[in-house]
Order: sequence, then structure tokens, then C-alpha cells
Amino acid sequence: MAQSLSLRLSSDRLPLLGNLLKRTLELSDRVRRRKPSAEAQQNQVLFNLLERAADTEFGRHHGFGQILSHYRSRNPQALLAAFQAAVPMHDYQTMFRPWWQRALDGQADVCWPGKVKYFALSSGTSDASTKYIPVTADMTKHIRRVGVRQILTLTQYDLPPSLFTRGVLMLGGSTQLNKVGYRYEGDLSGIQARQIPRWFQPFYKPGKRIAAEQDWGHKLDEIVLKAKDWDIGYIVGVPAWLQLLMEKIIAHYNVKTIHDIWPNLAVFTHGGVAFEPYKKGFEALLGKPLVYLETYLASEGFVAYQARKGAKGMRLASDLGMFFEFVPFNDENFGPDGELKPGAQALGVGQVQEGVDYAILLTTCSGTWRYLLGDTVRFTDLAEAEIVITGRTKHFLSLCGEHLSVDNMNRAVELTSEEMGFTVREFTVAGVPHGTLFAHNWYLGIDGALPDADAVMARIDHHLRILNDDYRVERRHALKDVQARVLPSQAFYDFLRARGKEGGQNKFPRVVKGQILKDWEAFVAARG
Repeated sequence: MAQSLSLRLSSDRLPLLGNLLKRTLELSDRVRRRKPSAEAQQNQVLFNLLERAADTEFGRHHGFGQILSHYRSRNPQALLAAFQAAVPMHDYQTMFRPWWQRALDGQADVCWPGKVKYFALSSGTSDASTKYIPVTADMTKHIRRVGVRQILTLTQYDLPPSLFTRGVLMLGGSTQLNKVGYRYEGDLSGIQARQIPRWFQPFYKPGKRIAAEQDWGHKLDEIVLKAKDWDIGYIVGVPAWLQLLMEKIIAHYNVKTIHDIWPNLAVFTHGGVAFEPYKKGFEALLGKPLVYLETYLASEGFVAYQARKGAKGMRLASDLGMFFEFVPFNDENFGPDGELKPGAQALGVGQVQEGVDYAILLTTCSGTWRYLLGDTVRFTDLAEAEIVITGRTKHFLSLCGEHLSVDNMNRAVELTSEEMGFTVREFTVAGVPHGTLFAHNWYLGIDGALPDADAVMARIDHHLRILNDDYRVERRHALKDVQARVLPSQAFYDFLRARGKEGGQNKFPRVVKGQILKDWEAFVAARG
């Protein structure tokens, strides 16, 4: 019915619809911004989550009823302290084995009321084993509501009303879900696609049939063939894969830019990785500038979104279905491999500082309790509760105290590529022994002619010494060597394909360790 309605919309009525949608969004955005502080919102969210889960097995085991008495005494600080004292911090294994496994087997009321019907499959970028992340109906509602808020921010930009009637290309993993007994499992994008409102379906591309395609290469080919028939105003996805798609479209139709095919393309919503390393190559494919909106959507939930024009960070979704804690990412709280130490300190949103790296703990309406997400963030604006992602707890290098973050790596690569005039689409770094000391081995995926690896490494090393004091010190002592190997960008995607990780939300890890490092080294050696 919604599709037939969209077909009946004549071209003269579309501007009226666009104006109506824009005015509605502007009013909704003004109303939404009249909110209490993030700390007050989070106090209420924690109470709501504890109250909803009090009669689950997890809630009874950890005494949620007793914890809630602290809120009824109007002492939110005591509520948080009691919660932290009663519920330990969890990683995936300590959450899954005693709790989520039972929900996966169909048991009700384990960590959240009712049965969990959907599980998002995720292996992250550093772990080869599949993870089963519960996605409850309440979490689906949370994700949808945060997504609407992201859309509302478009009213802050000088965009034509007609844009609100254009197509939205969402390039994610397969929406085809596997049914296993009672439950469905698959990519989070597939789970969310089943919940797309009927009114949005006429705008959604590539459509249900192509979105369900499990062969990534075939999916891209089908999108390329259909691209000329779509009026796309927005694109959504991981930068690397959208760039690859746009290159295929431009080559297939023998045009100069993607705007020759999609003249009304105006907005790119991206997430998952830092955009800066991709920006130069991405913008070379455009005929005019885009509005960039950053989102922070993990398999565990929609964490944050860019809420203000010109904002340096993303605003935490602090008043819906997620409670956040922040563990200072330092040697006191984390071991050398990024694992939490016993007695690690966790802070609420009202206790954090700007400019400090924190690992996130999530408590959510999917039955996730004090769960180490694995990302590190930094607050850019406390009043707005805005953050930037700085890396992963396991994707940093500190073999000898150099404390090299993904944020440092991204910036050094960006500066080097600008100076030397090439585009680095992908890179990864490995920490390795060097005699009795240590070394870093860099692998850089570069578009076009490959530059001299030693010259590239010299500039990256130079910038890292400026960006990171600890790195500069250790380069004079224990970190005795840094080396680089330059490769075509395609090598990184070929490796992901060989591991069954091509496309969708899959990303190449910025730091490789363990078995993945061994497989990568063997793959590179075989290329010659």
C-alpha cells in the first residue's frame, strides 16, 4: 500500500510533501532539545533498566530490588554505587556463558523480560569466533528512535525540502536472517530491516530483494545495474565499502563523478571507523560537497549520533535504553592486551573529563549489564555529552609503554598522505619482537602508484613522535625499529573475502595480533 501511494505522488506534489516533512522535522527537533542534563537522564535510565529487569534471573541474582531502594530515597549517587557494587563488569564470555547462552537456547526472563527472538551475529575485527548479541524488541525501538533523532538534525543544514523525498541507500550486510528454532540470527542490519516502517519502504534502497543477497560481490553488481534508476539523496554505510561501490558505478556508466548518476545526493551518514583516512579518496568521486553525519551504531545498540552542525563529536543517546559507564583507559585499569584488571574504576557520565580516553561499559534494554563494548572514546564537550571514538581496547600498541592509539595512527597516516600526495584507504599495524626489544610493522593499502615504503614510514614515524610523547620516548629506547610495506588497497579486501568477512559492517582491524596476524603475514607473503 505504501509503495502504491508513493507511485501516485505526482512531481508537482513532491515539493509540498518535502516542505511538510521539513517543517515537521524542525518542530520535532526544537521540542527534543528541551531536555534535562545527560547525568539526570542517565540516572532515570538506570532506574528504569533495573526496574524492568528486577524479576529476571539476572536481576534476582544481583539483588536489583535492593539496589532500587537507593533511588527511591532520591539518592542517584547511591543508586550508581550500589549498582556497581552488586554487578561485576563483564566481557563477552562472562556475559554469554552463564546468561546469554540460556536466552539463545530459548529460555525466557534471563537478563531481560520475555524471550529474545533476535540475535545479532558479530565477530568484531579482532576475534575470529562468532558472537551472539541479543536484540530485544525494546532495543529495536531504541535504535529506531535514535535513528529518527539523527534524521532530525538535518534541519540544521541548508538542504532543499525536496531532499526529504529522495531515496536512501543503506549499504549493509545481508538482511537474510537464519531461523534456528524460535530465534532469528544474522547481521544487525538484517534485523533492523525487518522493522522498517511501511511509510519508509518506498524510500529504502536497494530494496528488500537486493538487500537480502548474501553474496557481497553479486549484491554490489546488482546495485550498480539499478543505480541509474534511483534518485538517491542519502547514502548510509561504512566508508570503505561505499567508496568501492561508487567507483564501480562511475566505471560502469563511464561518468566522472557519482553526482552524474545521483545529482541529488547530499548526505552521507557513516560510522564504524574514522572517516578521515578515507575522506580524500572519497571526495575525489563527488561532483559537489556532501553533508557528513557520523553515527555510533554497534551490534549492542545505538550509542551516539552527530546532533549539531559543526560538532566535533557525537551525542550520547543518554535518555533512552542505554546506561553508560566509562573506565579510564590507563595502566591502572587495563592490562597489556586490553583486558580489564580486577578493581578497575568505572565512572558515570557526570564524573568524566574532557580529553581523557575511556573504555565504555554498556547496560542496555537487551539484557546487557556492565558490558565492556571494546571501544575507547574521548569527551569533546561535557555539556553536550559528545564523544569521539579513539580506538579499541585491544587495538592499541603498548609493547614497551608507547601507548599508541588508533587515533594517533589515523592522524599520522592522514598527515603523511597529505604531504606525499597519495591516498591510504586501509592500513594495519603489528607489534613484533626485535631481538630482545620491540618493533612495529606497518602495512598500508594505497590507491594508485605505490610510493617508497621507507620514505612513507619515515614521515609516519616523524608525526607519531610529535603526536605521542610516550612513543617519542620509546623510539629512543625499547621500540628499536619501525618498518612499512605498501600494498594495493585491494589486497586488504581480498584478505577479508578469503576470511568470509567481505562487505557490510566488516572492517579491517587497525592492529593485528595473534592468529589473524599469522594469517595476514602468510597472505601477504603469498602475494609476493
